[in-house]
Amino acid sequence: MFKETIAQIEERIRQAGTMSGEQKTELLKLLGELQAEVTDLASTHADDARSIAGFTDVSTHEATRGQRKPALVEQSVAGLASSVHGFEDSHPRLVQLVNSICTTLSNLGI
Repeated sequence: MFKETIAQIEERIRQAGTMSGEQKTELLKLLGELQAEVTDLASTHADDARSIAGFTDVSTHEATRGQRKPALVEQSVAGLASSVHGFEDSHPRLVQLVNSICTTLSNLGI
């Protein structure tokens, strides 16, 4: 399930006309790393891994849509950041990746 969600996000990024090639490359790199971290997390925290993948999907959708709604981007990115709350000690790389994705998605609207 996580692989399919990440694949859908990757396809959305590749097709996004609202992003530069550099932004797409950066997000695709982060997503590849996120997939490995979420897969690892799923072995012990499946529901949390699903939430992270879901919030990543929604955040990417809101940040790459043609007519962005800044409030929805902000809310979805906040949800994504919140989805990794509590994993700072056990999965620090996951938290770092999600924070990088949040920053990149937030900056798309600037």
